[in-house]
Amino acid sequence: MKYYSTNNSNFKVDLKTAVLKSLPPDNGLYMPERLNSLSSDFISDLSNRSFQDISFRVAHTILQDDLEEETLADIIEKAINFKAPVVPITEDISTLELFHGPSLAFKDFGARFMAELMSFFVKDETNELDILVATSGDTGGAVAAGFAGVPNINVTILFPKGKVSPLQELQLTTWGGNIKALEIDGTFDDCQALVKQAFLDEEVNKKRNLSSANSINIARLIPQSFYYFEAYKQLEDKGKGVVFSVPSGNFGNLTAGLIAKQIGLPVHRFLAATNSNNIVPHYLATTTYEPRPSVQTISNAMDVGKPSNFTRMMDLYGDLWEKIKTDIEGYFYDDEDTRFGVKYIHKTHDYIADPHGAIGFLAAHQYLKDNPGYKAIFLETAHPAKFLPVMNPLIGEFPIPEKLTVLREKESHALGMSKEYGEFREYLMDSKGS
Repeated sequence: MKYYSTNNSNFKVDLKTAVLKSLPPDNGLYMPERLNSLSSDFISDLSNRSFQDISFRVAHTILQDDLEEETLADIIEKAINFKAPVVPITEDISTLELFHGPSLAFKDFGARFMAELMSFFVKDETNELDILVATSGDTGGAVAAGFAGVPNINVTILFPKGKVSPLQELQLTTWGGNIKALEIDGTFDDCQALVKQAFLDEEVNKKRNLSSANSINIARLIPQSFYYFEAYKQLEDKGKGVVFSVPSGNFGNLTAGLIAKQIGLPVHRFLAATNSNNIVPHYLATTTYEPRPSVQTISNAMDVGKPSNFTRMMDLYGDLWEKIKTDIEGYFYDDEDTRFGVKYIHKTHDYIADPHGAIGFLAAHQYLKDNPGYKAIFLETAHPAKFLPVMNPLIGEFPIPEKLTVLREKESHALGMSKEYGEFREYLMDSKGS
């Protein structure tokens, strides 16, 4: 299998290059040159398969012969070793809980798979790999947990100052060792722009063997498709069809769902559910794509004004608005709506949803109101305890997992930095940096 740039379909590389280099030199994103389909027999037999078996089959279908089956099975066994349960909320709406991994966020699936895959690729390399990752909250924590202590790999996490929750920040800044954190005086979009500039800087790349752990990396995207199959398997009553409501920021999660559908998962519709950073819902409603500076909200992991994976979404559909509209419908909600959603789900259904999941619920609820008979699954992307400053005033105190409480006993280390590329470049060029 070869992987082409979304900016030039004739520029193709192998899997190792796509994963370790992350971005093509033309600033596109890598995509597999073809997506083969799973058999209908496999789909009908999902209920008899384990999550790991499903993950292996999906990965093998996408990657084809890029990895030996034994190697791929070993990666899956080490990376996908926690559950993704579907929990009923109403008669027609369920949630897919994706927060049962080490960092209590859905990013654990992609980060752990990527860590195992990169570790396999660099095991015989003499040069260390320097991973750069921009985070709006959950990505950095998952990447840190996945890569901590991995030989020959260093990680630098860029996060926006004052725009992640206190517990999220501790998940980024308390590791030490091969994990370093930079507190950027700007937004997530600024952090993401710094990472992309570094990848296009020839002098920096001569000095540093750079790679990315953001969803711009194809290795992050592939494992996120696994849990769509796992969720579909668990939903016994599929009604007129299954709808996935996806809380979205950089749109890697939704793109992975679209890939799952293209290789055979029978999904009726995807709902692109955003906060006030509604660039994609606006596009779906108007045909106009207008990236803009992100605004801060209480669902901070979705505060993205220029979603990277929009490029991949359009690539999957040949840049045809009419075609993408047949599979995706857009919804967006402001902070007042989000607070209402958190309180409503808790009071009415005795379920604690985080601010991002609450937006997914609101979109699912609205879609089913307009389209009765379908069954909806909204993605609960992170444990609500990661957002206590938002959650406690709305529903009161609730138990905090030990994985988070132990963070308060650790020392935090972060290097402050402006959003100017020159300062970040100097950090990368310093022999002591990264």
